[in-house]
Amino acid sequence: MYRLLFRLVLRRMSAETAHHLGFGLLRFLMALPFARALGRRLFGPRDPRLGVRALGLDFPGPLGLAAGFDKDARGFEALGALGFAFVEIGTVTGEAQGGNPKPRLFRLPADRALVNRMGFNNEGSRAAAERLAKRRPGGVIVGANIGKTKVVAESEAAADYVASAERLAAHADYMVVNVSSPNTPGLRDLQSAEKLRPLLAEVRTALDRASPGRRVPLLVKIAPDLADEDIDAIGDLARELGLDGIIATNTTIRRDGLATDAAEVAEIGAGGLSGKPVKARALAVLRRLRARVGDSMVLVAAGGVEDADDAWERLAAGATLVQAYTAFIYDGPAFARRIHEGILSRMRAEGIGSIAELVGKETRAPKPPFRG
Repeated sequence: MYRLLFRLVLRRMSAETAHHLGFGLLRFLMALPFARALGRRLFGPRDPRLGVRALGLDFPGPLGLAAGFDKDARGFEALGALGFAFVEIGTVTGEAQGGNPKPRLFRLPADRALVNRMGFNNEGSRAAAERLAKRRPGGVIVGANIGKTKVVAESEAAADYVASAERLAAHADYMVVNVSSPNTPGLRDLQSAEKLRPLLAEVRTALDRASPGRRVPLLVKIAPDLADEDIDAIGDLARELGLDGIIATNTTIRRDGLATDAAEVAEIGAGGLSGKPVKARALAVLRRLRARVGDSMVLVAAGGVEDADDAWERLAAGATLVQAYTAFIYDGPAFARRIHEGILSRMRAEGIGSIAELVGKETRAPKPPFRG
């Protein structure tokens, strides 16, 4: 039903208009009495074999919604009712900003991809914190993804991130430093180890200061376009600083190998490409990180997760958790349920009793055959 609606109606609207319409309708429906409970019953992961213990939290399943969909923490509970085990809000910045001029979000249906140059449009971390403060106990796990305000100079970037971290620390289950969006000038320069080290150290200190007695897990989100040696350097830095995890990966600026007509792609212009075309590189980055850091921290796989087999492959490659976004746009409300059900079905078929048994499966040496 959703795919028919997408093809006949939503595709005829601008991508950003369709997003706001769909998200608004979801929030309205999930505000009706008993709607969220019904949604969790219909869509949510309930089998304990899907549960994941990570970041000091108990996730009901391994699949979450990546940052970018719920930028301002307006509908995370509604999204959780659609079966996502966790929802990452943001990216939010220290100050409110309008983002880049429209149009700034584009579909590439032939590639099941999106191109966005939104530019961190959001109402600011203070507004997001006020909404998160109203969370009810027992709801969906929520992460907060923070980025740099566009007008803030690089020399003041750490202070901007710190302001957001301090506001959100008491209300988010985990925090993500986003230094990998291609749509804020100079942001990706912060991924170099010499710039990233003091930034992450200051955010860690701010989280501890703002939330005494509770450690807020801190992760960093990196780009798929990094050179291999830079990926290694970030892995080493994450271990050095005692980071809780790394999200691999954000969108790419590359455009090679697309099925969409080259002239159409050129007309769309700059922006981050997400979805199926990012799959291979995102998986390669994940595998490299796993080889570098082992199981010393949580790796969250994002980029091109289309179905249960993709999620399975990321988990087996060493991801503890998996995130999706673009495929959800194309597939609709039952997306998370299909992923979780597909993983569970394969677990049964292969005799795997828990997600913990699956994580890193491909990196472990096979056991020698038993000889009686």
